[in-house]
Amino acid sequence: MMAVPNLVIPDFLKSERMGMSQATYAVRWEHKENVGAYPSFESALDVIDHCIEIKAGGSQLGVGGWTKDFARKVRKKCDAHELFFEGQIRLPQENEDISRFENDLIASKEAGASINRTACLSGRRYVNFESRDAFVQFKEKSLKAIQTAEPVLRKHKMKLAIENHKDWRADELVEIIKHFDSEWIGVTLDTGNNISFMEDPMYVIETLAPYAFSTHIKDMAYAMYEDGILLSEVPLGEGVVDLKRAIKLCKQYNPKITFNLEMITRDPLKVPCLTENYWATFDHQHSGRELAGILKKAKSSRFELPTTSDKDMAGALEFEELNNLTSLRYAENSLGLS
Repeated sequence: MMAVPNLVIPDFLKSERMGMSQATYAVRWEHKENVGAYPSFESALDVIDHCIEIKAGGSQLGVGGWTKDFARKVRKKCDAHELFFEGQIRLPQENEDISRFENDLIASKEAGASINRTACLSGRRYVNFESRDAFVQFKEKSLKAIQTAEPVLRKHKMKLAIENHKDWRADELVEIIKHFDSEWIGVTLDTGNNISFMEDPMYVIETLAPYAFSTHIKDMAYAMYEDGILLSEVPLGEGVVDLKRAIKLCKQYNPKITFNLEMITRDPLKVPCLTENYWATFDHQHSGRELAGILKKAKSSRFELPTTSDKDMAGALEFEELNNLTSLRYAENSLGLS
């Protein structure tokens, strides 16, 4: 009998299953003690083992400080189980930080990644900056960091996907991508973050999808509080984001795009859009229609927003896993990511 050769499955077919972003297991990463059925994650290999167990398609994980040996272990395990892998990397902040950035990029490539998610801001624009000038300084610093990174990306033929991470309005991020006009610089499209900027999620998806290399797929729900809206990730299919249309549009622009779940299980975020300080960093591009649309939906909301502060650690871990598995099953059954 003729032997059947091993088939090499292209990366774009591997990515048809939903992957898991690092923040999807924020509770489990942060808690370092084993609790019942939810042992803590000590390294990327633990996450990948869990992805295999729950039948996720891959993972997007931080690669900071990885050795080549560890990166090769990650690649070996991902290849053996036909999982995709994406890196998560920090931008270089000063000239002396270039070597750190390049070493992390090399480790990510050794692990099998061709795309690395990054963010310019670790916090939230309306919290971190108290004035327009402060935000402009942040923007200038971010542009410098991306400019420093681009030759390194080009050298190693690695793509950098900048997330709309509660720092850039959709049009601002497009302006940055167009400014660099590099095949190595694109977007990690987060389908829910910009609700915190009073932007309609489908507008954001339509604006950023043409530039997206990767995604954070999330569904969102919100309600009112005295200073604005409470905003929460909820299991896929239970919120306001048109996920079917989002997936279709992303595939239309980039058939090889990867989909990563980011269902962050936590208390609702307070978005103080009815306070003066919230608006300090924005110019006059916001319309009253945008704000009114979000507030109208928030006032009529009947969502029961998830919380973790009312749970002990075992309960929070169980809730996180339930939310993630519910989202994965929805992706399989309703979004064609299986």
